[in-house]
Amino acid sequence: MEQIYVEKTASRGIAVAPVYLYLEPDLTPDGEKIPDTEVQAELEKFAAAKNTVINELKQLAEKNEIFAAHLEIADDFMLQDSVENKVKGELKNIQLAVSETIDEFAVIFDSMDDAYMKERAADVKDIGKRFMAALKGVKLPDLGGITEPSVVVARDMYPSDTVKIDTAFVKGILTEEGGVTSHVSIIAKSMGIPTLVGVKGILSKVQDGETVCMDAGAGCVVVQPDAENVRIYQEKKEAYEAERARLESLRGTPAVTKDGKRIYLCANVGNVQDIKNALPMNIDGVGLFRSEFLYMQNTHFPTEEEQYTVYKEAAELIPSELTIRTLDIGGDKELSYYEFEKEENPFLGWRAIRISLDMKDMFKAQLRAILRASAFGHVRIMFPMIISLDELRDAKALVEECKQELRAEGVAFDEEIEMGMMIETPASVILAEEFAREADFFSIGTNDLTQYILAVDRGNKKIAKKYDYFNPAVVKAIGRVIEAGHKEGIKVGMCGEMAGDQKAVELLLDLGLDEFSMSAGSVDYVREQILNRK
Repeated sequence: MEQIYVEKTASRGIAVAPVYLYLEPDLTPDGEKIPDTEVQAELEKFAAAKNTVINELKQLAEKNEIFAAHLEIADDFMLQDSVENKVKGELKNIQLAVSETIDEFAVIFDSMDDAYMKERAADVKDIGKRFMAALKGVKLPDLGGITEPSVVVARDMYPSDTVKIDTAFVKGILTEEGGVTSHVSIIAKSMGIPTLVGVKGILSKVQDGETVCMDAGAGCVVVQPDAENVRIYQEKKEAYEAERARLESLRGTPAVTKDGKRIYLCANVGNVQDIKNALPMNIDGVGLFRSEFLYMQNTHFPTEEEQYTVYKEAAELIPSELTIRTLDIGGDKELSYYEFEKEENPFLGWRAIRISLDMKDMFKAQLRAILRASAFGHVRIMFPMIISLDELRDAKALVEECKQELRAEGVAFDEEIEMGMMIETPASVILAEEFAREADFFSIGTNDLTQYILAVDRGNKKIAKKYDYFNPAVVKAIGRVIEAGHKEGIKVGMCGEMAGDQKAVELLLDLGLDEFSMSAGSVDYVREQILNRK
């Protein structure tokens, strides 16, 4: 018997079941150089493989929206050009050309500091895996074939693996690689499957068919458990499932403290599929729609029409409240189709609202799309990274300009659409009272706010312990913002990680926070704490 612990967890749940080893075929590219006479034949192989991959992804996209972005990457002209250049210019065989291109694309994402974007490298590798399988003529393993209760153990998994899972049989997932913000973690969590990623050495410590015990919430795996361990974990599992049932029974109860204050529970989302996953939690709305993913998972700046289609669908799904954050790009978030100048301090550089106000045509396309979608629900516009009243006023002025254009065109929109801002810089905290007179709402972004107030890079592992949103300086800043917002009669929410931290709920209620926006998996737990608040 051996216990293995994982520091970061992204799901809850207990599983006791035999191991299903999920091992992929060898997809190492064959050969290297080719003669000039074989260039055309290699490119024809790529065209055939691409056709196969795109057809596979179209079928997957019908089941899960995540694969719409995969489809665009697979059909990306930059990917095509890179592969062709390696074949034509460097005379590399098609397998090697595809493998190197995928690795290069993945490195772009993997080099980012933002955890969510860093994990998009796995999506690129997922596409590469499909290309290589098609080129080598091998069949990829199919998790949809599992018909007995199992804990899947793999080196890594991809979204296209996860969506085939039957939750009646897959009781848990353990991977050696991957991160808590990967699409695999997100999908598995939405399916209610206990999942632990980054379990170092797990493949060498288990055998196919032997029983393992896992507690995803505690980040613990027991390999080769004895009978007593199995009994303990079975009891834990029963207790957990009873607890889940109890929490789910509270979903129909509005989040009101015992002293009568109504608190709004919302979800942070990156796309329409995330909203669909959050709806069963009976959320009050979406407190943060990360619109940058429309840009980052694309091959071009999305058009007004492309954005409108997404925002409209989102507004219809959650008409109670849809808060769309305007483009928050820059820093560690790059675009494959737009080259940013290298900066000494990208987190202090040209990013978010600064880019939008400089690139007005791009910004107006987004604002027009949001305004048009506002005819279908309670849509709110939220500006990121505001540090001055001039920035807020300039952004609001562009919204008014877009409104005038839409009126002239006879296009419907919400004339009273709310325009708020993120509070995520020391400047926005210091000027909170002035901002509260001109913004319709505040949303505190504790991830960046903590980083900027404490001068601690949240991606630097050497000083990770200093990154602490319970630091008195951060807590005082949050209190000051809430007080300033309430003084001017506006609602103050929070969409950073702190909002979903059960250890922070009491503190945030004491400070007077009105809205908690978090990952959908945290909603049930935060709701219960609010209902028990005296």
